[in-house]
Amino acid sequence: MRTVFWVDNYLVTSRLHLQPARVSAMSQELFRTGILVLTSPLSVLSIRTSALLASITKQISGTLYVHLHPGLDLADPNGAPRPMDAVLPTWEMSQLIIKLYEKASDICNHIDIRVLLSHICSPQIKTKACNQTRSLSFTPDVILTDHELQDQQELSIVEKSLRYYITKYYSCPSGHPSYVPLTLDAGASPPSRVEANVTNTEQTLAAYNDVVLGGTFDRLHNGHKSLLATACLLARKRLLIGIADKDLLKGKRLFELIQPFGQRCLELKEFLCDVNPNLQYDIVPITDVCGPSITDEHLNCIVVSEETRKGGEIINAKRKERGLSELAVHTISLMADHRHALHEEAKVSSSSLRARLLGTLMKTPSPNPKLPRRPYIIGMTGGSASGKSSIAKRLELLGATHINCDRLGHLAYRPGTRANAQIVQTFGKDVLNEDGSIDRKCLAEKVFANKEEMQRLTDIVWPVIREMTKHEISEHAKKGQDVCILDAAVLLEAGWSDMAHEVWVSIITEHEALRRIQNRDGLSQEKARNRLASQWTNSQRVQQANVVLCTEWDPEVTQQQVEKAWNLLRRRMDQ
Repeated sequence: MRTVFWVDNYLVTSRLHLQPARVSAMSQELFRTGILVLTSPLSVLSIRTSALLASITKQISGTLYVHLHPGLDLADPNGAPRPMDAVLPTWEMSQLIIKLYEKASDICNHIDIRVLLSHICSPQIKTKACNQTRSLSFTPDVILTDHELQDQQELSIVEKSLRYYITKYYSCPSGHPSYVPLTLDAGASPPSRVEANVTNTEQTLAAYNDVVLGGTFDRLHNGHKSLLATACLLARKRLLIGIADKDLLKGKRLFELIQPFGQRCLELKEFLCDVNPNLQYDIVPITDVCGPSITDEHLNCIVVSEETRKGGEIINAKRKERGLSELAVHTISLMADHRHALHEEAKVSSSSLRARLLGTLMKTPSPNPKLPRRPYIIGMTGGSASGKSSIAKRLELLGATHINCDRLGHLAYRPGTRANAQIVQTFGKDVLNEDGSIDRKCLAEKVFANKEEMQRLTDIVWPVIREMTKHEISEHAKKGQDVCILDAAVLLEAGWSDMAHEVWVSIITEHEALRRIQNRDGLSQEKARNRLASQWTNSQRVQQANVVLCTEWDPEVTQQQVEKAWNLLRRRMDQ
């Protein structure tokens, strides 16, 4: 049966196999994937972008494909619309696409917006592939449009035209077509039928056979998508994309959290082939800012953002030195992030997305049947001066029990213990204080710069600390403690992660770590650097982490991360 109902002043029609009494409840459910066909003039679409995206949040939860065809008349009673007419890639069209992505970042950032581009091209370069029906990466559950009904008699005409039109372009299910008219913002009048069919005669964008651009492309966001969409509109044949890798990543904030090159490459290619499969995509790793842009003689144009425009000028200078033609430089504006925190960038950026991952579960813990359900053990670790112990203390204030393995290490060195005797026998009596305790500073000077000596020390001390830690956990279990924080600098190196349900890692930049070590311990920069060099790197720890935190910024930021991590942990424990 066909059911018609209203949702927040929007008329929705769907083919639903249910009783009328259940329509109200069903109307609140969201479709995972949809295609939105926009038919209004570009000037009108620009005005209604925010309202349109706000309405989408009430319909779609996952991926939204946007198909732009200004002037398309879905209500023509004389016949079905012609889907294969070229939509011109004008400057106004490119700005609307950028605006769609920009507004999506503010209004519906949780939805994966993808503006489809294969049908947007000059008639002169329209290929046979543009006329072929193709599949999308995600199967659409619903077809939506901004077309506004003049009366109820248009309903069946529009629905039939819409389904005919969109299935000529894309393979999608025959069921569940929906119609969602948009309520315009106050002061904006709906377009007339004459206005809606006016053809945009604005000059098209310049077109180039081979276009190049570069970036990190970590966790593909709407800023990336607007840059890529612009490059696709400019390219006739090939798009060459350099993805930053290896040493080029080291200067990035929270670079340890950047996705592996292979994953970034795969996600980028999947997106590009989804929005426009008609171009050739060459995706290569780059380890310097220029990459192949200064050696590829076929390139005609480079797409840059405002902050990388100078890089485009440098590339042209280097091309000129090599006897290659200069590239046309196409610049797009940075996308403002109106929701950024004080320690995040003001633009939409991958570094801000990485910062928002701090405190969240980045890797699902592997079940360990040898561990008791309670207490739930968090293994807290990090490099020297990373702030791991301060995080552990913050968690203690939130309700966790704190097991300080550094304190247990001190106890292991006490006079009369087995470890104390073995250390004196191995490293000599000069490592003893007058009271018979171990002079840890003297011992550290002997072992930090010598891997073999360090191995001899850890072989003595680590097994002792492990047994003391297991005893502490057992005592807390008897007391009915719910969560224990196992605070251990060498949690991973010593193989103690098997005593924890989850591993949490605290990281800071090397520059900040050196500053803190020098101030705290009175070491020279060289000695501080040697200490860090003797430890695992942040990247090594992050690879084994379930949760990552960073104490680089103000204490308030650290507290926010810790509270977020704690609240998410409690939710996981309650499941």
